[in-house]
Amino acid sequence: MDFIAGFFDRIAEALIEQYGEAGPFYAIAAVSIMLVLVAIPLVMRGKKDPLDRFNFREERLKGELVKLRDTDTAQTGGLADYLQPSDKEQMSETRKMLRQAGFNGAGAVRSYYTARFGLCIGLTAVGALITLILPAEPNIGLGVVLTAVFGLLGFLGPVYWVQRSIQTRRDEIQKAFPDAMDMMLVCIEGGQSLDQAMSRVGKEMEAAAGPLAYELGIVSQEFRVGKDRITVLRDFAERCNVNDISSFVTVMIQSTAFGTSISQALRVYAAEMRDKRLMRAEEKANTLPTKLTLGTMFFTVPPLILILVGPSLIQILRAFAQLAGG
Repeated sequence: MDFIAGFFDRIAEALIEQYGEAGPFYAIAAVSIMLVLVAIPLVMRGKKDPLDRFNFREERLKGELVKLRDTDTAQTGGLADYLQPSDKEQMSETRKMLRQAGFNGAGAVRSYYTARFGLCIGLTAVGALITLILPAEPNIGLGVVLTAVFGLLGFLGPVYWVQRSIQTRRDEIQKAFPDAMDMMLVCIEGGQSLDQAMSRVGKEMEAAAGPLAYELGIVSQEFRVGKDRITVLRDFAERCNVNDISSFVTVMIQSTAFGTSISQALRVYAAEMRDKRLMRAEEKANTLPTKLTLGTMFFTVPPLILILVGPSLIQILRAFAQLAGG
């Protein structure tokens, strides 16, 4: 015991000599953060599923059973239960946000909150290491502020990334939707139903418009399993969060409710989509001169002033120099 106590005393003396009186505290904080980072993967590991002990002969049946389990609300124990919201409304809003960003996995919500927590702890540890532990004479106030900023960036970074993913995905879907409308109209006028047309268009647009093709694939799968058509279309509009798709869903629901021709409604709506895409292009073209004004002022006006005023300024300076010399 004396040997162990002497060993820790020597370590404490070395830390105090290197980093001052707060040296042992820095060491304890660094070791604690490392232990937390090591413990996160261990506590996040879920319990073994009891269904895994059954030997299903049909792998497809096993896959369907795994998909039907809602792992977002499963109790995995440990820290994992605290890395997701307990409020059902907040859980629903987070799941909706992640679906709009393209993350439809069963564990997307937990992965999202785990990323926020892990990045917050990790960047906080990095900030403390850079500003408080490595410098020989650290500035405690500045180090605490920078460490807090690092932790805040780690906590808010996934939120910003998800929001950017939502906007990027929404723009891609909006850009490809008019072409999908034209292809869907051709399929329906060729004798296919709305379900078959959406499935065919989704397969044809996989290479050109991945997000829209993925959403159309989900719609066709839900149609096949017998889900209500109106519910499927409304979920489709909610996942995409695009005004054009919401209008399309409204048109399809009204056509189904009133018994009107779907092909005629699609023909009119596809024409409107083409006109709207042309209007968006014209709008961007009209805003281009305004955006170029600032660049023009910075890169054109100063050289022009220099060329026009420069010679006169040089002559004025020479005249003042001659007056001062005379």
